[in-house]
Amino acid sequence: MTAVDISPAAALYRRARYAPDTAALHYEGRTIAAGEVARTVRQLAAGLTRIGLAKDDRVAYLGYNSPVLLEAMLAAAHLGAVFAPLNFRLAATEIRQILLNCDARVLIVEEGHRALVESVRADLPTHDYVLVDTDPACPAPEQPVPGWLPLSTLLAEPADDFVPVARHENDIAALLYTSGTTGLPKGVILTHGNIWWNAVNVDSVVDTRHNDVTLAVAPLFHIGGLNALTLRTLLRGGLVIVRRAFEPQQFLDDLIEFRVGVLFAVPAMFAAVARLPGFPTADLGALRSAIVAGAPVPPALIRDYAARGVLLQQAWGLTETAPFATYLPAELTMDKLGSAGVPMPYTKVRLVRPGTDTPVDAADLRGELCVQGPNVTPGYWKNPEATGTAFDSAGWFHTGDIAYRDQDGFYYVVDRLKDMIISGGENVYPAEVERVIIEHPDVMDVAVVGISDPRWGETVVAILSCRPGAEPTIEQIRDFAGLQLARYKLPTQLRIIDSIPRNPSGKLVKGPLREWAEKIQGTTTNVPA
Repeated sequence: MTAVDISPAAALYRRARYAPDTAALHYEGRTIAAGEVARTVRQLAAGLTRIGLAKDDRVAYLGYNSPVLLEAMLAAAHLGAVFAPLNFRLAATEIRQILLNCDARVLIVEEGHRALVESVRADLPTHDYVLVDTDPACPAPEQPVPGWLPLSTLLAEPADDFVPVARHENDIAALLYTSGTTGLPKGVILTHGNIWWNAVNVDSVVDTRHNDVTLAVAPLFHIGGLNALTLRTLLRGGLVIVRRAFEPQQFLDDLIEFRVGVLFAVPAMFAAVARLPGFPTADLGALRSAIVAGAPVPPALIRDYAARGVLLQQAWGLTETAPFATYLPAELTMDKLGSAGVPMPYTKVRLVRPGTDTPVDAADLRGELCVQGPNVTPGYWKNPEATGTAFDSAGWFHTGDIAYRDQDGFYYVVDRLKDMIISGGENVYPAEVERVIIEHPDVMDVAVVGISDPRWGETVVAILSCRPGAEPTIEQIRDFAGLQLARYKLPTQLRIIDSIPRNPSGKLVKGPLREWAEKIQGTTTNVPA
């Protein structure tokens, strides 16, 4: 049996062959047809070949969301190379670590990040440095920059007959680096099969269509932004509205103007839009499939959108699952409020006792989520130790997320195992406490962490950002949360800050918050445990 070519480059060229004039991308006021996107990808692939990029080489990208990022990924697929999009918020030393790890032969950079790369360039193995000079949103210097090849030079020659390399399930498509909140970022290997099977899963259960309009505003270096809906919409025949970064009012305006039908965003984005003055009256009638994932989803947020006729569809997964492992259908949004749903059709999920391979079969008992399936990474780049730790002997990927399964088989994600607080011998899951406190009318955002306590080992601290003029006391927060939580789960200390830091994927940055909470005296109130 001949293996099927599942290269995304081949899928793009197929779309361009039969529907070259259909709108494929919209960016900075310009709509780009599928035929033009395909021509650019072929030209870039040919240009990269001229400078020596070959099959299995790594090509890295550093910049904001843009068509160039997507074209670079597709050009890499055309050549059978591996694409590594970098987090544009990382510091120079972090960029250096990643580029050393992935051994990128080519690095494509926007002008705004060139100085950062220059600061560590002497340590890098990269052979060719390409500067984006084709995007008016990030203009390059008018004069050539020594040591940098203009992107326009790679696009200078036609390549209409340049044939792509076939790609199959086990061929590596991309390296996506984890956020590294607990250590050095790990390079998650994603194969073409991982990417392709996620699309099959999504299209099997989500109301997606070949002519969808979606909004790419989540960072495209993140698996949710890149592969939840963006790639499948572009390759299947739809229109992708590409925004360089998230801005709440622009987000809402795009939903209305472009009649966006399918969308992926993290909870913090949906929450920011819900706070806009125009949200209660905005026409959101076209938005039929709004997927929310990447961080715990407050029930209040789901209710806010349901009141506007939009049923947020919660999903759960990780970079390592490309990204979705579970999904809650829209019609169950309110009946299973807060659930991350059931396993995707071609993915298996189970619970085990943390630190073991022992299954948790009973309903309502907590365990670590484990995943198997064709969308699951084969491991971490050049890191056999981390790969060996993540997979058990039966091939289950241990995610580090704690969840329980209700009587109907629906999963509820409780928290990250590493964030669990042990206070007086009791396990406290911060996300569970956060979901309750965020409902308090004075609270805009919340993070719960554990800090050292001489009596209980750890004690629970709530860090809040509040609505203007509000400053709730620890007693008020405890009284409010105590209506739904056991006493040992309630915060004993309170910190109030202007805003709570999150990473680009919307996840709380718990490590620095924990350290800060240990040290700061400021707005602190203690109560007996």
